[in-house]
Amino acid sequence: MSKSVLIVDDSLYMRTLIRDALESSGFNIAGEASNGEEAIDMAFDLQPDIITLDNILPDMIGIDILKVFQEEGLPSKVIMISAVGQESVIHEGLTLGAIGYIVKPFTSEKLIEQISAA
Repeated sequence: MSKSVLIVDDSLYMRTLIRDALESSGFNIAGEASNGEEAIDMAFDLQPDIITLDNILPDMIGIDILKVFQEEGLPSKVIMISAVGQESVIHEGLTLGAIGYIVKPFTSEKLIEQISAA
């Protein structure tokens, strides 16, 4: 059975890029969210195996969404994908439970490698 993935990014272009890469590698896309509120609602409704989470969203930052996931005990594995590549932000994301952090721009191979390892 393929792993289900929730894609969270405010950019339709990035969601499409991620979706195309994952679908071509056999992953099931459970849903897509373009802001933090949608991401939280969909994560708990869909309970995907994996969530790709952008750090900069229109209504909140990914780090705060990670805090909600951790506090509520969401079992999904989270991989942060963001243009924000400061070491302190990456460290905070990983400390809050993200199992990986990919800095944009990235290759499809890097994405598949991280998600496959999840």
